[in-house]
Amino acid sequence: VQLQASGGGLVQAEGSLRLSCAISGDTFRGYVVGWFRQAPGKEREFVAGIRWNSRITLYKDSVKGRFTISRDNAKNTVDLQMNSLKPEDTRVYYCAADRGVISSTISDSRAYHNWGQGTLVTVSS
Repeated sequence: VQLQASGGGLVQAEGSLRLSCAISGDTFRGYVVGWFRQAPGKEREFVAGIRWNSRITLYKDSVKGRFTISRDNAKNTVDLQMNSLKPEDTRVYYCAADRGVISSTISDSRAYHNWGQGTLVTVSS
């Protein structure tokens, strides 16, 4: 299984970006897919997650109302729509997926064994 994250870039504060996570070697059916982000020298932190089959979602408090995670059946991707971006959202964003993630561990990066490469999001003030 390989994951490919895309869509990062430079945007001004209050702008929007849409990240996409594509899978190869499998489909997302049965997976939990999470988006995480990391700043230099900091720990990787959970942003949002979705259970593909049920579409149940979970968000980090600071992104609720601004970010939306969703699945695209046609493209077999999990997307993260990010609106009202703030400079503090500047991070490298990673997608991760695993079939074995249970509800209590969706926000735990250690629960995921498949990771995409990061995509850099830079929000200027």
